[in-house]
Amino acid sequence: MPERIFNFSPGPATLPYEVLTQAARDIVNYQDSGIGLIEMSHRSKPFIAITDQTEQLIRELLDIPANYKVLFLQGGASTQFAMVPMNLLGAGKKAVYLNTGTWSNNAIKEAKLLGQVEVAYSSEASRFDHVPAVGDYQVDPAAEYLYLVSNNTIYGTQFQTFPTSGPMLVCDMSSDILSRPFDIRPFGLVFAGAQKNMGPAGVTVAIIRDDLLDRAPANLPTMFKYKTHADKGSMFNTPPCFAIHVTGLVLKWLKNLGGVAAIERINREKAALLYQAIDGTDFYRGHARPASRSMMNITFNLPTPELEAQFVKEAATLGLDGLKGHRSVGGIRASIYNAFPRQGVEKLVEFMAEFARKNG
Repeated sequence: MPERIFNFSPGPATLPYEVLTQAARDIVNYQDSGIGLIEMSHRSKPFIAITDQTEQLIRELLDIPANYKVLFLQGGASTQFAMVPMNLLGAGKKAVYLNTGTWSNNAIKEAKLLGQVEVAYSSEASRFDHVPAVGDYQVDPAAEYLYLVSNNTIYGTQFQTFPTSGPMLVCDMSSDILSRPFDIRPFGLVFAGAQKNMGPAGVTVAIIRDDLLDRAPANLPTMFKYKTHADKGSMFNTPPCFAIHVTGLVLKWLKNLGGVAAIERINREKAALLYQAIDGTDFYRGHARPASRSMMNITFNLPTPELEAQFVKEAATLGLDGLKGHRSVGGIRASIYNAFPRQGVEKLVEFMAEFARKNG
């Protein structure tokens, strides 16, 4: 493998090197067919086989029952902020949202354009440094659904467990899907943009329970109905072919690694190394409360903004790239998704120790 930087970007994010090299070959000549994958008809037998296999791998890795559809959509998670209430929040009905950061806040704004929304909990007053425990909020049992974001990329928080009772769950898992096992049965709908843990930007995976497909109002435009895409096997219009293919390659890589349980162990070990470095000195201060800490996005601050800027600049010269925190909160953010190598975390920890020694 050639020399590569360590990409701590929150997304698009690091992909397995073997996936990148295979995808590069497939762009030019897919399986010696004489045609590149990005030139191939989405209705051809080879490409339909790709989508079928990619769907099957998602079902296998996440243990998805037969009464859920797996859809390959476009428009990113941001389009889902509107599609969810368009399809699931009926006239005169109410949905409940948990506000734990920028992405849930954006989803709340979209939902309020379409129906009645109750925000049962918000951590905004503490700069979104935690997510609530189940007992911290109440949910109207008559609500259509409870909406939450499982992992917040900007603030570095993550739900460690999910509610198991009450209304069905709707969850944005864009930044931690496939990083740990979870039981999908309490969820009516799970969606995720691919560009964190699954593949490149361009495809959004939605996993929706069959009985919800007919909830959409009759006057909803065709492209915004989940049922449209479910009925046509995600082929109602030309799908994001290349992104689906690379997602399939990443899923194969994950399966060969041992699946979701295996990657969870690896992720926890990587995150523990970095949190130990943060907690081991007063020079670094983690943003998220310990009980809400993310395995995927680790956020922390240094004593001054000037030192944070210096930290990012010096790290980049060592091949540690993408560490600048989100513009809305500043600080440092290390995104260490599934494919991010442990070696990169170890190198960052070494740099942190030396930087603190010189500047502390």
